[in-house]
Amino acid sequence: MLRKLLATVLLLTVSYMHVLAQGCVAIKHFSTCSGNPNSSLQTGKGYALFSANYRYFKSFRHFRGTHEEPDRVTNGSEVINYSHSLDLNLTYGLGNRTFLTANLPIVYNERSSLYEHGGAERYSSYSKGLGDARIGVGYWLKDINTAHDANMSVNLGIKLPTGTYGATSTFYNVGSGGADEVRPVDQSIQPGDGGFGITLGLQAFKQLGTRLSVYGSGFYLSNPKETNGTRTFRETLSPILENESIMSVTDQYSLSAGLNYSFFKPSLTLSLGGRFEGIPVKDVIGGDLGFRRPGMAGSLDPGIIFMKDQLMFTLNVPVVLYRNRPQSLTDLETEQLTGLPRAGDAAFADYLINFGLTIGLGNKDKSHQE
Repeated sequence: MLRKLLATVLLLTVSYMHVLAQGCVAIKHFSTCSGNPNSSLQTGKGYALFSANYRYFKSFRHFRGTHEEPDRVTNGSEVINYSHSLDLNLTYGLGNRTFLTANLPIVYNERSSLYEHGGAERYSSYSKGLGDARIGVGYWLKDINTAHDANMSVNLGIKLPTGTYGATSTFYNVGSGGADEVRPVDQSIQPGDGGFGITLGLQAFKQLGTRLSVYGSGFYLSNPKETNGTRTFRETLSPILENESIMSVTDQYSLSAGLNYSFFKPSLTLSLGGRFEGIPVKDVIGGDLGFRRPGMAGSLDPGIIFMKDQLMFTLNVPVVLYRNRPQSLTDLETEQLTGLPRAGDAAFADYLINFGLTIGLGNKDKSHQE
């Protein structure tokens, strides 16, 4: 029973691992809403879990609304983001319901474009370093010693502005007389956003049979801060972008649900789910001024887990099926003033690769004794 429960819970954790950073839409990557809270279901007091999750994607497909602009790839004007990230997570059980979590991301990004370098030649800008760390506390509604078939947790956390939100790189052919200049990189590859945030997460699972289970999760990051003071230089591209000269500090959200199937006692588990995540046009708390690329993406998320003793290896390859870059506030205001249609674009990925390793620290059996 414990191994069946462990497989179900660990797969729920992995299925919740991926808040997709979809290219130009600055959806930051979170391994979970607050560390690896689902894994603490079977841990109990004094047991800890350490996990590391690596993610890679390449974004290049441009969308305005839900309409793709394939000519951007054809004529070579597309913006390409390459993103590598490593999330380090630690979860510690305070009891059979309550747990603490901590997360520290490390990122490396490359952004290749024409328009940011004078429009005639393609160059790249770069960013690397720590992202925004998070700490949190979670609570399972049922005691983990009795909730073998179903449970739900509520998670509340704080996002800290530990990541650089004014990272710079060299931009070519943009200064006076076509000189090169050092400027802040695009919002989509900034390691951090410069704001203190509040995270809220819900997670649940239910066993449908000996091997089959269903999972679901929801996540919201609220960033009350309006702007972070980092200049975008977008106003130099067009006078109508004056409102976008400073970067916004945005909210973001994620929803996921799916099915898990376990076999081989169950050392191997397969999952198939769906995900929907994005950046809203307006924040729940705080102002909405500054530059943001609102956007949303829906993905089919297949995954596989191999588990042995206190080690777990995971691989997920979410495939993006739906992309939408809605009008921003600047788009709407410009359209109202001029009477002409106005919609910015954003680049999205086709798929992502996520690989994770989780290690249990401590005596799992004793952790259930209080």
